[in-house]
Amino acid sequence: MTKTSLNRRDLLKLSAVGAVGFTGVNLFSIGRGKAAAAINIYSARHYDTDLKLYEGFTQKTGIAINRIEAVADQLIERMKSEGAASPADLLITVDAGRLVRAQDAGLFKAVKSAVLEAAIPAHLREPGGLWFSMSKRARVVMYNKDKVKPEEITTYEALVDPKWKGRLLTRSSTNIYSQSLTGSVLAALGAEKTEAWARGLVANFAREPRGGDTDQIKAVAAGEGDICLSNTYYLGNLIKSSKAEDKAVADKIGVVFPNQGDRGTHVNVSGIGLSATAKNPEGAIQFMEYLVSPEAQSYFAGQNSEYPVIAGAEVPSSILGFGTFKEDQLNAAVFAKNNAEALKIMDRAGWK
Repeated sequence: MTKTSLNRRDLLKLSAVGAVGFTGVNLFSIGRGKAAAAINIYSARHYDTDLKLYEGFTQKTGIAINRIEAVADQLIERMKSEGAASPADLLITVDAGRLVRAQDAGLFKAVKSAVLEAAIPAHLREPGGLWFSMSKRARVVMYNKDKVKPEEITTYEALVDPKWKGRLLTRSSTNIYSQSLTGSVLAALGAEKTEAWARGLVANFAREPRGGDTDQIKAVAAGEGDICLSNTYYLGNLIKSSKAEDKAVADKIGVVFPNQGDRGTHVNVSGIGLSATAKNPEGAIQFMEYLVSPEAQSYFAGQNSEYPVIAGAEVPSSILGFGTFKEDQLNAAVFAKNNAEALKIMDRAGWK
């Protein structure tokens, strides 16, 4: 397997070059592999644990994988600039919002696969077959066990209660996880109530949003706030960390799955789409189908604490301990399509 990744300096160059269509510049080239059946993957998943997935596919099928890793928006811009000449067979990214960005840019070709359709629930794939979820993560409320009882907060809407003033931590509105959650609330409540909800959250912030989900969890454990919004896999990875300080943080944190009495907890995805310019669509679809095998699904869960998208895959104790939950059945494409409007709402609400 050939892998090419971009460092921060390269990403800055790529961003600047993107405006002029990469004319005369080749910041990195993708290996094409000697095997005729090789597939080329552009991946925004930065988890080294995925390496064994790629290796397992090659061992099983004989199809070599060449891979470029970068942040999703940079890969999307690269594919747009490359046009019909793009060597990408597949784009992998996290969050349905980014999958829809690629979809809206015309970067995906629809796939009809009985394997994918049978394995992946309808709400976790684009209705027209333009992209499919590989794994999922719930966006939950996490709390400091010493300061909060789980029954105190049971819904996303309850986060606006004045009792949480100065106690809530979350990421910036520019983060796509925040946008997708707000997009799901928008689908459930409508624009007016969603803006009131966003304003209520802002009124309860313990500090201006900053950092990633792990930063929010650690800040709750340290007493900078009492509750936070986070994807489940961040806590799962702290639980199974070999570092004593990570385990100490995890021991202080509890999990609430919101809205179990109505629509269910918001679930986001990591997903994959077939490039509209794929040179090896047959091999690419084989890889997509491999990702929903019990073997691959259990690997997603075991290695990065993500939830499988198929029923029956093995789930590690690091996330089983959170308990079972009802998930929102809203199609991921719907809340992702709402991201742009969600960001406007958050901006008006003062969610920085």
